[in-house]
Amino acid sequence: MKQVLIIRHAKSSWANAFTGDFERPLNDRGHRDAPRMAEKIKARGVAIQAFLSSTANRALTTAVYFAEAYGKTKKDILLFPELYHAPASVFYKVIETIDPEIDTVAIFSHNPGITAFVNSLTETSIDNMPTCGIFAIQIESDRWEDFSTAKKRFWFFDYPKLDL
Repeated sequence: MKQVLIIRHAKSSWANAFTGDFERPLNDRGHRDAPRMAEKIKARGVAIQAFLSSTANRALTTAVYFAEAYGKTKKDILLFPELYHAPASVFYKVIETIDPEIDTVAIFSHNPGITAFVNSLTETSIDNMPTCGIFAIQIESDRWEDFSTAKKRFWFFDYPKLDL
């Protein structure tokens, strides 16, 4: 069985109107939420083996917080420029390229594509993927290349404001 955690980047800053969308950093809440959610997932016993991220600043920064919680660094994160504002079809293509030795991955990306993607996976659907939200599934296959056709089961959904 394979497992995928689909994670939307943490809350980003709109403080500088001249910062392009791709370069937008996390805001204070984002810098609080990302490490907290990473620790929360780790405390659940989820053993993330690989981190895949959009190359946009806010997604990559979120991925770094998660990687660090698992004893990894920024250089351990696999970068996929195509995950920046990706439609659901791109997520399928990226997942099917994952090393077969890896069983659990975390993928960091953006709305609206990330919401469309998670809603294409199982019968469990959400209205909107919140910032630093985590939608996790399990795949009834040992082969990533079978991802698009394999049976998928909803595992859990979590986000920062769920605890408030």
